[in-house]
Amino acid sequence: MTTPQLITQKLSAGPADAGTLDAHRTTAISPLISPALLREDHPVDAAVAKVVRQGRSETVDILDGRDDRLAVVVGPCSVHDPEAALDYARKLAAKAEELRGDLHIVMRVYFEKPRTTLGWKGLINDPDLDGTFAVNKGLRLARELLLDVSALGLPVGCEFLDPITPQFIADIVSWGSIGARTAASQVHRQLCSALSMPVGIKNSTEGDIQVAVDATRAAAASHVFPGITIDGLAALLTTSGNPDCHVILRGSSAGPNYDPASVTETLGRLEKSGLPERVIIDASHGNSRKDHVRQGEVVTELAARIAEGERGIVGLMMESFLTAGRQELVLGRASELTYGQSITDACLDWDSTTGLLDTLAAAVRARR
Repeated sequence: MTTPQLITQKLSAGPADAGTLDAHRTTAISPLISPALLREDHPVDAAVAKVVRQGRSETVDILDGRDDRLAVVVGPCSVHDPEAALDYARKLAAKAEELRGDLHIVMRVYFEKPRTTLGWKGLINDPDLDGTFAVNKGLRLARELLLDVSALGLPVGCEFLDPITPQFIADIVSWGSIGARTAASQVHRQLCSALSMPVGIKNSTEGDIQVAVDATRAAAASHVFPGITIDGLAALLTTSGNPDCHVILRGSSAGPNYDPASVTETLGRLEKSGLPERVIIDASHGNSRKDHVRQGEVVTELAARIAEGERGIVGLMMESFLTAGRQELVLGRASELTYGQSITDACLDWDSTTGLLDTLAAAVRARR
């Protein structure tokens, strides 16, 4: 299908009349392609639909205790190079099939990056890594990659940052995440209540676990809120609530919170709120004190506890890519980047990742 021409409207703040009152700080408005057109250009076929449904249902079975495997969300901190991400996905799909009896592996495919101050905001926002913000191109690349990864038989997980983005890609996502900076946001809690996949919600960057518990409870309820339709039109959305949301412990600026006492406290807070007692542990971020190598220590300790019978922990997250560490992005010089290395948070390399996945699989077998 040929995409309709999208015209950017240039704004300028002139005399204060009705036509310029909204233009004081907005310099341009560029229309987005409609979600319906993007979905029509890049449709979900029967094979991909099966992967998405199965990925969602298996995750829910693990969350609800009907499946004794461990859910593992693993992949790059963020996707900046679709080719490298697909290369990683091929390796991960083979490993996921090998360990399928013990682990339910979901690939982390994040396109939106919240920033503490400033920085590259992700593939959707700036796909050319040069500050041109070709968002329509970014949406196409994101949807194409999700379809390609799913075609390998590998379910995908995405963080949802902008409340409009899900209409473009959520139909291909098996597991969703709400980050530490948006867990307290009413907008994101309402969004979770509408999403058709299980969603993990992180504790705050300061370490507040209750904010994630409250968000999980809020997301399970029905809501009515403004949003957009699949045709891109403003609408009022009514939801039934999402009972498959859960807390992710990711540590904080004060340090880790994957220790037994923190997990027990979180499960107690969930019980007090009338919610299922289950958590996922993020081995990165505050739990690794932002040292990607220490993710291995976190996973190894958790594997030992799981092997001894701990069941409140239903899953783990790891940041992993082809090459270890991270590199600095210079806008407009993407060709100089090292292939398969993160440009946001530092990641484990592939070989280290496979060893840790084997360790977790062995822990599940021991727990049985």
